Amino acid sequence: MPNIMRTVNKNVFNRWELSRGRRPVLRHVGRVSGRSFETPLQPRPVDGGYVFILMYGAESSDWVKNVMVAGEATLTFDGAEHRLVNPRIAVGDHGWAQVSDSDDRPPGFLNVTEILRMDCATGCPPSLAAETTSDPSAA
Repeated sequence: MPNIMRTVNKNVFNRWELSRGRRPVLRHVGRVSGRSFETPLQPRPVDGGYVFILMYGAESSDWVKNVMVAGEATLTFDGAEHRLVNPRIAVGDHGWAQVSDSDDRPPGFLNVTEILRMDCATGCPPSLAAETTSDPSAA
């Protein structure tokens, strides 16, 4: 996706979505500043956690870099907090295999190839509270 879209989303639409308070929000710590940040996202539940489709890729998304360095984040939605741990990137077919066929996917021309997977540690619905693993190859 073009960098201009990433910039507009980060500086305009994300702030607007946060002010509306209707979307799930991922709280994460800045890898350089140590500040707390909030990013509105669309998590997709999977067995034992959540996946996030990386529209701009792992290397172009500050929030992804922050989560990867910290090793954890907090997802808040429907009035509950979900502590997520063990972030890992899955690429290509391996990544898309983790996304339900019933979930909307980005159009093919955007060439989105990366998925971020995180495990539920605390506060997750019983259906998602599986044992977490520290093995990144389990993604």
